Amino acid sequence: MPLLEKRPLTPGTRFRVQNKVEVSKKRPEKNLTESLSKSGGRNNYGRITSRRRGGGHKRLYRLIDFRRNKFDVPATVEAIEYDPNRTANIALVVYADGEKAYIPAPEGLAVGATIVSSKSKVEFNVGNNMPLREIPPSTKIHCIELLPDTKAQLVRSAGASARIVNIEGKNATLRMPSGELRLVNANCRATIGEVGNGTKAKEKLGKAGRNRWKGRRPRVRGVAMNPVDHPMGGGEGRTSGGGHPVSPWGQLSKGYPTRKKKLPSNKMILVRRNGRKIKR
Repeated sequence: MPLLEKRPLTPGTRFRVQNKVEVSKKRPEKNLTESLSKSGGRNNYGRITSRRRGGGHKRLYRLIDFRRNKFDVPATVEAIEYDPNRTANIALVVYADGEKAYIPAPEGLAVGATIVSSKSKVEFNVGNNMPLREIPPSTKIHCIELLPDTKAQLVRSAGASARIVNIEGKNATLRMPSGELRLVNANCRATIGEVGNGTKAKEKLGKAGRNRWKGRRPRVRGVAMNPVDHPMGGGEGRTSGGGHPVSPWGQLSKGYPTRKKKLPSNKMILVRRNGRKIKR
C-alpha cells in the first residue's frame, strides 16, 4: 500500500506521512462492537500504574474472531474496515448461513473473496485457516494458535508473518517475525498469508497532537526534572550524567535483568531473537 505525503499547507501536515489504505467508510457492525472505557493508566484503586496515558479519541471495540471455529463453512469478504484498537485492518466476513464476523485482514484479501476455516487440508488461498501440519514449509502464515483449539495468539500485528521451517512428529518449527525459532504443536491452526497494512510502521504523525488523539501523553525526561521528582533531576545548568539511567523509583533502566531465569515457554524456544540458542 502506498504512503501519502500531504502538501505542506499547515505545520501539522508538513512532516506527516500517511498510510493510504482503501477501507470502507461505513459504520462498524453494531452486533460486533462493545463500548470501551478508558482507564487513564489507573488500576482499580485509582492509582496510576502505567504513566503517560490519558485522553484520546472515543473508540468502539470491535469483537475479532480469533478462534475461526466455524469449520468448513465458506465466508465471503463484505468489507475491509479500519480498527482503531490495532495496527492491522479488519475484514468483515459473512458466512453462508448469514452469520457475520470480523477477522484480521491479510495482505491481498479483497472484497468478494471467499475464505474457509477447516481442521483438514483446504486450498492455500490467502485468508484460509487450517492446521500447521497441512501447510507446506516456507509458507507465510499469521494468527497462529499456541495450543490446539484455543485462539490465535501469535503474529497478529500489521505486516507480520511467520514461516514454517519444518514439521517433525507432533511439533512444527516456526521462524517468528522477530527471528526467534520456536516449536508449536502441529495441530494448532494458522491463517495463510501475512497480516495486511504493512506500511503502517512507516507512518509519521506530523504533530504532537496526533499522539494525544491516540491517548498518549507527553514524556518528560528525568534529567529535565527537579531532584524531588526524579533521581536524575537537578543540577546547575544542563546536565545529563552523574549516574546510571534509572526510573523515578531508582530501578536501573538499561541492562538490568528483570526476566526470570526459567520461563514455561523456554522448552519450546530453540533460538532466541538475539540469535542465542537455548541451553537445555
